[in-house]
Amino acid sequence: MKIGGHDIDISSREKVFFPDAGLTKGDVIDYYDAIADTIIPHIRRYGVSMQRFPDGLQGGSFYNKNTPDYFPDWIRTVTVPKREGGSYDAPIVDSRAALIYLADQAVLTPHLYLARTDDLEHPDRMIYDLDPPEGTEDFSAVRQAALDVRSVLEEVDLSGWIMTTGSKGFHVVVPLDRSADYDQVRDFARSVATVLLRRHQDRYTLEQRKAKRAGRVFLDVLRNAYGATAVAPYAIRARPGAPVATPIEWEELQGGANPRDWTLQNVPDRIAQKGDPWRGMMRYARSLASRRETLDALLEAEGEAEEEKD
Repeated sequence: MKIGGHDIDISSREKVFFPDAGLTKGDVIDYYDAIADTIIPHIRRYGVSMQRFPDGLQGGSFYNKNTPDYFPDWIRTVTVPKREGGSYDAPIVDSRAALIYLADQAVLTPHLYLARTDDLEHPDRMIYDLDPPEGTEDFSAVRQAALDVRSVLEEVDLSGWIMTTGSKGFHVVVPLDRSADYDQVRDFARSVATVLLRRHQDRYTLEQRKAKRAGRVFLDVLRNAYGATAVAPYAIRARPGAPVATPIEWEELQGGANPRDWTLQNVPDRIAQKGDPWRGMMRYARSLASRRETLDALLEAEGEAEEEKD
């Protein structure tokens, strides 16, 4: 297969990757080829952590942070320093050829670092990872959580964008202007979540220990950290049916969207019919520092939650 002047030797197209749906490695490659023009603008500026499934869902999986030596030299990389010392070279998927090459290497799911390759210390996104209460699939609760997060963001003049994870829940993503470092982003994200917690202590928690969440939705801001990753928009997830992490409209969430509604089989048609809801998202990137005073006023107005007194 020749793409962009690069020869890619596609192997084992008939290998079954999703036994329940009868989907093969070839179907995975064809999916990424079909949506390349949509996914690449979302991923081309970031290093990728590769989640690989050489034998599909029925086999083992592993993560590659470092680009293997046998990858072709036309796959660009970014050197990511480790906080504890050392570094690794993450691949950059900035072309159709790179996307298809990774798919042929059984990279079912690309996960993105939160900062662009030209400045790894300042993320351009703030993320809320929202899953149902432990042991449930109460998607109505997590849909409401996403809407409530969006409401607080709007109170501080920030724009929230919604995506199914293709797994258990939703991500609310806030585009940033890259003026804040990871500690500042995580602190801001937690403060927004704290406002929400103080308003609805019966619904939400910041408690990391699952046993203490008492059926409430965990407002997870922990992905906002150096070296952390989040599933890429339009990435296939390793679950039955080949669900896809899908950017959606808020109206679709309000209409009852579930995290696994969109799959390898229907996302290309969805894009053809509806376009990409996240197109142009980064035009709404904003500073957190200029909104800190407003957020602090909200925190003060809501008082102190019992959970935070422990």
